[in-house]
Amino acid sequence: MAAHVGVISPSTFFPSLRCRPHHCLTKTKPLILASMSNDPIREWILSEGKATQITRISPIGGGCINLASRYDTDAGSFFVKTNRSIGPSMFGGEALGLGAMYETKTIRVPQPFKVGSLPTGGSFIIMEFIEFGASRGNQSELGRKLAEMHKAGKSSKGFGFDVDNTIGSTPQINTWSSDWIQFYGEHRLGYQLKLALDQYGDRTIYDKGQRLVKSMGPLFENVAIEPCLLHGDLWSGNICSGKNGEAVILDPACYYGHNEAEFGMSWCAGFGGPFYNSYFEVMPKQPGFEKRRDLYMLYHYVNHYNLFGSGYRSSAMSIIDDYLAMLRA
Repeated sequence: MAAHVGVISPSTFFPSLRCRPHHCLTKTKPLILASMSNDPIREWILSEGKATQITRISPIGGGCINLASRYDTDAGSFFVKTNRSIGPSMFGGEALGLGAMYETKTIRVPQPFKVGSLPTGGSFIIMEFIEFGASRGNQSELGRKLAEMHKAGKSSKGFGFDVDNTIGSTPQINTWSSDWIQFYGEHRLGYQLKLALDQYGDRTIYDKGQRLVKSMGPLFENVAIEPCLLHGDLWSGNICSGKNGEAVILDPACYYGHNEAEFGMSWCAGFGGPFYNSYFEVMPKQPGFEKRRDLYMLYHYVNHYNLFGSGYRSSAMSIIDDYLAMLRA
């Protein structure tokens, strides 16, 4: 087992301080650096990682944005992702999210160890390697553990996160706000709607979407909303089980938000009755939950429209039109 990295803080990873998934199968190409003497991944593993030798480097599946490898050593295995074109800020955001979830001591996530720049350009992240089990895990346990994370992970700063991060390859703005409706309207729906306008010239979805943003307040009447730590991108490709059957979640787009927003990718996650029953035993269902479900899905549908094209537009427009009719907006 590799060394513990200690408390995760923004300065750790920011010294200057996915149904068509949006994380498709990666190119399974191992990382090869021109000079192994100038390899920061090997350097960290053989020093702070407490290994004396690396016995094997194997390519493994991951996201379409990055390359993924397993490093086997005499001190255990490490999971390494690299990106040849993006600096360390993307992996730094992921590491902060993983660290925040890890610190709740609830659901299992890979512990992040190191983020840095590659000498040939790009960046890397080193984290704990988790051996996966054969099954997809127990839905009841997943629901309970996720609820425990939401209950334990709170923020005194409001809604947002210490850094911006990404949802797929789309920037996700996490500027702190004390008002959830304002945060979700501006930094989630509003941001995606503006991308659709800029990318496709889609004035219809933008204008109707903005009408919804301005009129969605009644959907939150009589609801007490606390900032909960969210995984942020919880679809089936980011959910698995460890070798002992425990629930494991990966590849987050973390921020602090309304706990119900966690189910925004449920159309691509396969959550069933046992999942929701166990979840609501820990985090009770709030009034109007069913009326808000599609509102949280809308963020991800518009993001998929922006990432993958018109195949997702009709689903997004249908949700918007249904809400405008319901709210008489």
